[in-house]
Amino acid sequence: MGYLIGMDEAGYGPNLGPLVITASLWKVPGDPREFDFWQALDSVVSQKKPGKKSGLLHVADSKQVHSSSAGLAPLERSTLPFLQIFNGAKGLASLETLWRLLVASPERLEEIQQQPWNGNCEFTIPTTVAAESVDQSQQNLQGALDTAGIQLQAFCSEIVLPARFNRLCREYGSKGVMLTRLCMHLLTRVWDRESTEPTLIIGDKHGGRNRYDGFLDEVLDGEMIFRVEESTAKSVYKVGNTEIRFQTKAEAHFPVAVSSMVCKYTREVMMERFNQYWSEHVPDLKPTKGYPVDARRFKSDIAAAQEQLEISDQILWRGR
Repeated sequence: MGYLIGMDEAGYGPNLGPLVITASLWKVPGDPREFDFWQALDSVVSQKKPGKKSGLLHVADSKQVHSSSAGLAPLERSTLPFLQIFNGAKGLASLETLWRLLVASPERLEEIQQQPWNGNCEFTIPTTVAAESVDQSQQNLQGALDTAGIQLQAFCSEIVLPARFNRLCREYGSKGVMLTRLCMHLLTRVWDRESTEPTLIIGDKHGGRNRYDGFLDEVLDGEMIFRVEESTAKSVYKVGNTEIRFQTKAEAHFPVAVSSMVCKYTREVMMERFNQYWSEHVPDLKPTKGYPVDARRFKSDIAAAQEQLEISDQILWRGR
């Protein structure tokens, strides 16, 4: 047996809403460096967009699964079966349930719940797809995982809200350093460094960064880090029985693609709740995805309500 960890993020660039980083942990038969998820699960998943009548789950980079024109349904249809399996096959009744499933830190969970738009949150999940359809997909997926000898063992997420985002950017000097450090700390929640089984960790490269050994060293207990390769295509390290890769187009690897989808889904439903909250206070308000140009438009549109509600820019606006 061996372990695979896939890690990705969504919401790095916007001014509004959270940055979400997710790591997923999988146990697989044999050498994780040689295991092919796509072949093992081809009866239930597809890297390419399936036809309308297909029962296959679209698993790929979240940017390919989700589009504004198609709405949340394709992403929700493909992501919720994985989340339900991790939740013990139980449905995710609400956004609150999703946070509790993904966020390990009670402090971070409380921080999320205290946001004005998240307080007394009764935002139900699924939002667009029939629960019965999700349940059937979950059963099919679980059957395929069992047949292939694959175990989904964990999802763990960092949900970074604007106040913390801004504080960490100031503390670390740049949001690039912030992202890398948050990823390393997230790894420690799902990576068993004492395991004797081979482990492969794959994550997307962070911008133009080629060196990650110094950041790895910050979260390791003096363990030896061997640099295998550092290039624009990928940076590879060995720590004991673990191989760690940061590479371009990492979402081609199944565990990274699933993590990417969980990140995007979590951010999207949180933005739906965010827009819902503000539309209750500003008539005819056009919703936002939070990206720079439209975020400024949205902030201008809600300015009067923001002042009346006494909501500070500190918890609303990401400065970088």
